[in-house]
Amino acid sequence: MQFNPSDDREFPISRFESMLKTNHVLFFDAQEFEMIASYYLDLGKIALSKKAVKLGLQQHPDDSRLTLLKIELFIFENKLKEAEILVRELKLSEPYNDEIYIQEASVLSKQNAHKKAIETLENALELDSDEIEVFSLIAMEYLFLDDYESAKYYFFRCLEQDEEDYAALYNVMFCFDMLDQREEAIAYLNMLLDKNPYCEIAWHQLGLQYSKDHSFEKALGAFEFAIIADENFLGAYMEKGKVLEYTDRYEEAIANYQMTLELHDPTAFAYLRIGKCFEALKQSKLALNYYEFAIDEDPLLDKSWIALAEYYLAQKNYRRALHYINRAISIDEENVLFWKLFGKINHRLKFLEKAEMGYRKSIELGNYELETWLTRADLLIVLQDFEQATYALEQAREFHPENAEIQFRLAGLYFMMNAGEKGYYFLNAALKIDPEFSIVLEELFPNIHRRPSVKEKIDSYTK
Repeated sequence: MQFNPSDDREFPISRFESMLKTNHVLFFDAQEFEMIASYYLDLGKIALSKKAVKLGLQQHPDDSRLTLLKIELFIFENKLKEAEILVRELKLSEPYNDEIYIQEASVLSKQNAHKKAIETLENALELDSDEIEVFSLIAMEYLFLDDYESAKYYFFRCLEQDEEDYAALYNVMFCFDMLDQREEAIAYLNMLLDKNPYCEIAWHQLGLQYSKDHSFEKALGAFEFAIIADENFLGAYMEKGKVLEYTDRYEEAIANYQMTLELHDPTAFAYLRIGKCFEALKQSKLALNYYEFAIDEDPLLDKSWIALAEYYLAQKNYRRALHYINRAISIDEENVLFWKLFGKINHRLKFLEKAEMGYRKSIELGNYELETWLTRADLLIVLQDFEQATYALEQAREFHPENAEIQFRLAGLYFMMNAGEKGYYFLNAALKIDPEFSIVLEELFPNIHRRPSVKEKIDSYTK
């Protein structure tokens, strides 16, 4: 229950708080206790809400609304057994109260009994319940079950009763996306817009669907209509800016991103995108300014740090790039992209041990891209750490088992460590996959490549 402290219901709240301060128990009717408890629950003041429910039930022990609030508080605190007991007791005394079934469904949902929750909500529908609320709850249960078709059906039911139920509309679009039904999503949105051509949310969602479909002119048109319907629609300006940027219309993109800064508090993302546009327009100083604005606005946005480091990397100012990536890592040591860029910058600076550490950290944090494995292995080879290079490539082979570049490197390493049998094994395996990559041996292990037996084996595949 929403409460506005400026309305005439302020008096029970002030009386209740006065009572708590003085320890004098005052009388409130059940409706007032319900309002007080709901008010505190909406504010997230659980202790005060519980106090209001407790006192309310002491004065009105048979009031079902207060008992329902007690059940809601139990669910909030994950005291599901206690909630379940109260639900059973209430159902015995008020078997036709739809709110009891809704709370019972909440308990079942928290217990991951989503199918039973749906059955319970369907029972609530047979009573005199708010259909939109129950449809929405059933749809959410189907989402928990990953049954997007059924969820979509019930969100449709919500929208049939209230075309401005935008939460349901967003969820319908989520279901379309999960089902990869882009054409159906576009058709549905166009149907909604035929009924209500000034629905800015539908236009915005239509633009997003066209963007995913790479129908960029249609997407721009949809975002334009969203802005016509609501000239202060922040999301429409942002998405329009993204499409314009993607289609290399950077100046127009900047204008749209700047509109978001005028309409609302500045965001690091908008500053970052403006910086990217200026960089694409070769206006480096302006790009740099906006990247710094983005970092000042939100130091936790990793893309801003990466943009700054890559900006200086492109300028070949490697030490400045390293300065920013070091600052980024000091904020978030678990960021895969930071460590990969740390490796790349140190590689350019010829700090090979640190470069290897950067690539190693990025792999440890989950970056299993082939390029990262190979670059780290090549650094270890240059550093003459053949055992670690071999170990790294054996790991890489688990993720990329049919890659010739890995196999040629392993062949060279095993030959270098005088493990000829393994060397020939990997040489044969690599040649069967793609003999053209034998150049890897020539570049990394020239002495091995010149061996007559190795050269003969390669020639048998390449000639």
